[in-house]
Amino acid sequence: MFPWTPHVETVMLLSKLSDARHIDIHVDMNELDVTPAESQTAATYDDIKAYVREHSGLTVSTLYIAQVKRKYGIIERECYNKAKSEEAKQPQCPADKERAIAEALRFYGMIA
Repeated sequence: MFPWTPHVETVMLLSKLSDARHIDIHVDMNELDVTPAESQTAATYDDIKAYVREHSGLTVSTLYIAQVKRKYGIIERECYNKAKSEEAKQPQCPADKERAIAEALRFYGMIA
């Protein structure tokens, strides 16, 4: 139709197959191994902040909580607001706040 363009046009017929190519799978959620950090009962960042403030009087940021969780091997989802450059400086969690956050994580059963 358009001989001067390098494009190729394809027309396909898609149909719904009704033969035995369908497989039903049942997964019992009780059989799966879920760590306390991955369970629905795991503490939120706000829960951890409140616990730290109540028990130690310190105010912690979500960055510090994420750093401590990463240190203890709690895998988090991919961060959507990463720094543009690899060399961007991030403040590191002070030792006293790290201990308070670790205590909160232990309280909520996220680490041993």
